[in-house]
Parts: sequence; C-alpha cells; structure tokens
Amino acid sequence: MSPVLSGVLQLTALVAALALVHRPLGDYMARAYSSEKHLRVEKWIYRSIGANPDAEMRWPAYLRGILAFSAASLLFLYLIQRIQGVLPHSLSLGFTAISPDQAFNTAASFVSNTNWQSYSGEQAMGHAVQTLGLAVQNFVSAAVGMAVAVALVRGFARSRTGELGNFWSDLVRGTVRILLPVSVIAAVVLVACGAIQNFAGIHDIGQLAGGTQQVNGGAVASQEAIKELGTNGGGYFNANSAHPFENPNAFTNLFEIFLILVIPFSLTRTFGKLVGNVKQGYAILATMGLIWLGFTALMMWTEFHHGGAALQAAGGALEGKEQRFGIGGTSIFATSTTLTSTGAVDGFHSSFTGFGGGIALLGMMLGEIAPGGVGSGLYGMLVMAIIAVFIAGLMVGRTPEYLGKKIGTREIKLAACYILITPTLVLGFTALSMALATPPHSMLNVAGNSVDGSGAHGFSEVLYAFTSGANNNGSAFAGLNANTQWYNTTIGLAMLLGRFLPMVFVLALAGSLAEQTPVPETAGTLRTEKPLFAGLLVGAILIITGLTYFPALALGPMAEGLS
Repeated sequence: MSPVLSGVLQLTALVAALALVHRPLGDYMARAYSSEKHLRVEKWIYRSIGANPDAEMRWPAYLRGILAFSAASLLFLYLIQRIQGVLPHSLSLGFTAISPDQAFNTAASFVSNTNWQSYSGEQAMGHAVQTLGLAVQNFVSAAVGMAVAVALVRGFARSRTGELGNFWSDLVRGTVRILLPVSVIAAVVLVACGAIQNFAGIHDIGQLAGGTQQVNGGAVASQEAIKELGTNGGGYFNANSAHPFENPNAFTNLFEIFLILVIPFSLTRTFGKLVGNVKQGYAILATMGLIWLGFTALMMWTEFHHGGAALQAAGGALEGKEQRFGIGGTSIFATSTTLTSTGAVDGFHSSFTGFGGGIALLGMMLGEIAPGGVGSGLYGMLVMAIIAVFIAGLMVGRTPEYLGKKIGTREIKLAACYILITPTLVLGFTALSMALATPPHSMLNVAGNSVDGSGAHGFSEVLYAFTSGANNNGSAFAGLNANTQWYNTTIGLAMLLGRFLPMVFVLALAGSLAEQTPVPETAGTLRTEKPLFAGLLVGAILIITGLTYFPALALGPMAEGLS
C-alpha cells in the first residue's frame, strides 16, 4: 500500500469514527450539564469543598469561582514541584526539586490546559508529581474549559436573567460524568495495545546495537488517555506521543487522534441541544470540520510532495517522522493537535517542511477553534460567529442577531477584546524576545548549537513558542532552548493571560446575552444554520487571522518554505 493511500484511509477511518459517536456523546453531555439530579459521589465532593451546586451564579460570581479554583491549583502544583525531593518515588529514583522558574512555568502550563513542557518528563518529574499533580490538572483544567463553554451556551439559551448556572456543579459534572469514565475506557484500550501502566523505577533495557539504556516506568496509559481526551498534551516522556510506551503502534496513534477530537466535535451537538436547535450545532460543526479537513489535506500534501531531490527520492519529508505512523499518520496528528489545544506530538514539528511548520503555526493562530480544545474551541467559535454575524449585518444594513439575541455595542466590544488578546500576547512577547540581547541565544540549529537568532527558522521557533503558549496549545518546534529564566517566565505569563483573560470576556458576553429579551425571527433574519453562514464564518476566521499574523508568518515559515 502506498504511503499516500495509507494516509487517506486513516483519515477516512477517523472521520467515520467521529461521526459514529457524535450524536450519542453530544446528547449525553447535554443531559449531563442540564440534569437537576446529583450523583452520590458528586454530593460528597460538594460537601467536602463547601459548595452549593444548586445556587445560580451571575457571570462575576462564575468568574470568581474559576479564578479562585485555578489560583489554588496553580499554588498546589507549584509547591508539589518545589518539594519533589521528599515525595515518595522521587528522591530514591533521582528526582529532585524543580527550580522556581521552571516550577512556575509548569504550574501555569498545566493549570491553563496548555501543557507546555520546558523539561524532559522522564528525567525531571517523579511518579508523585506526575500522578497527583500533572494528571489531576489534566482533568480539572479541561473541565474548566467545558464549564465556560456551557456558561456561554446558557447565555444564548436563557433570557431576562443574568444567571449562567453554577461553576462548581459544571466543574464536577464535567470531570465525573464525562472526562473520568471515557478516560478509564481509553486507558484500558491503550494498555491492551501496549502502553505501560505501572509505578516501576528506572531499569535497564537492551538495545539492538548492543549495550543498555535506562528507562523509567510510570502510570503512562492513564495519563495518556486524559492528556489526549482533555486536549492537554503533556507527555510522560520527552518524546511525547512518539514514545512507544505512550503510543505503541499505528492503531493507538489513530485512537489518540480520535480522543483529541471527539469531545470538541461532539460539543457542537451539545450546543445545538441546549439552545433547542440542533441545526445551529451542525452549522458550527460544518465550519470546524471544513477547516480541519482543509488543513489536514494541506499538511499531507506538503509533507508528501514538497520539492527537493532528497524528499522526492524518499517519497516525502521523512525527517522528524516516526516510522511506525508514517507521513500520513504524523500529518493528521500534527494538524489535529495544533487545531486543538492539545500540544501532544508524535513527530518533530521543527523538522517538518517550511510550509508544513507554517500550517501548524496557522492552525494555532486561528485561535484553536477547529475544533479547538475541550470547551475553549466551542466558545472561541461562537465568539467568531458573533463577529461574522456583525459583519453580515454591516453588509446588509441590519442590526445583527444571533440565536435570537441582538449583537449590540456591548457584545461586539467584548467579542473584539476576546479576539485581540491572544495576538497581542503572541506578537508582543515574540518582538521582545527578538529585540533583547539574550533570548535569541536560545535558538538552536540542527546540530544543537546556538545560532544567535539568525535565519527564518530561528524566528519561527520563537514565534511558535509564544503562539503555542498564548493559545494554550503546548506543542513546540523543540529547536528552542526554552528552559531559561526568560522563556520560563514570559511563556508562563503568556499561558496564564492567554487562558484566563479571554474567559473574562466570554463570561461577560454570556451574562449580557442572558439578560436580553429574545428577538423574534423575521424574513430579514440571517439564517445562521445554513451553508451560506458556515461559508461566511470560515471566511471571517481566515481573513481576520491572515490580517493579524501574515507579516509574522512571512518573516518565518513562508520565507523558509520559499527559500
């Protein structure tokens, strides 16, 4: 079978699997968030944290709950890293305390659902930090994103009230009813297919060429499951999902891509059910799916057919690709992980072709909305839908409306602030890193030597790092030595600001929409469930992103690809 045909068949199988579970999973999540009953384990959790799950919250109270919970999580994860040397399964295995700047970066990374890693997992983090700290944050940070998305959907669904539900109830239900049970099933599948799950220490294994290599054990399968399902991305090992202990074969590779995409795509069905119009959910799904398929096709074409005698003789750009997965599987994984907020990698993005790296960068620059992270993809796409409706209203001279709610001055200001935050962080921190004297020395060439910031690829490494951080993705070109005080601090700040500042505007927007009185549909109302609106939405997303980031892309991946 040709590599191209293999890639197409993998893509077809993936789409079929996602279509199969879209309706049942989407309906189940809608019931989970709208049910009036609490499970026994949920009641115990509410009592233990002193929360009243039935108390409705307006958007400021909902936001305070998110910020308080995330701040406590940040502090706990920072402290557990700083005292790692005295934790079980740590000092005896050679794991010591993490430095302050790297502990801050890692805590900010996992609390913000970014999972950027400026460390080598098997060399830095012991079993206690991995399981009690990082794995727990994989669950709850994903649940926070889903809670914000549900709050925004309630803003569209409700009227004449500013109440958006209860954050603590949404957090617990997202974790207990959705993420935990699916992760258990996924972990069992991964173990059955060869992923490891233990608390073994360092042991020697033989190599084909002779000699031995020291390898850690760990509760890898369980963390791998929620790492992908929660669109987190942080790997137990430095090689991430290219490591055979995390991702043993071509089937598990496709299964992990499925886990990355299944909740973000299915949440569009949940959105349709909660607003009482599933066709609206299908329009959002079509927009997400069109962008994802287009980017995947472009990535596969670029990596299979890029010019150059060496690449043509090899049958494609094989450098940086794991041979167990092939160019097709690696391309699908790379596109899926950068169009969501996952950050997991099964190949070396820095070794992709110039245009391939640019496609990965552009996927993050879209705001990771196709389909995006769990929760964050849906609320990001809904904000873009509001922008598209506003543009359409200007074109025809009508007051813009979306789902029966008027998009007035307040709503469009909040949406505009949302879409401006991330580019400001990305371009601002990138400019500072290129302008100051020390940060460019972290750029490395292929041989691993400092290149002092020269060349388009070096610029792409820095641009990719801050794009990944501010968009809460977490993947990296990995040619950048990011474990410095500058990058640990600035990328940490970019991750926190890029996660929580947009949530402020999303929740304020939700509260504003919930207070409105629904506007009756008329003959002049824009039909937002039709293909025309989906096309308008795709165009608005690409144009806004292109105008924002084109100069930076021209200096980096485009210059490299044309050279």
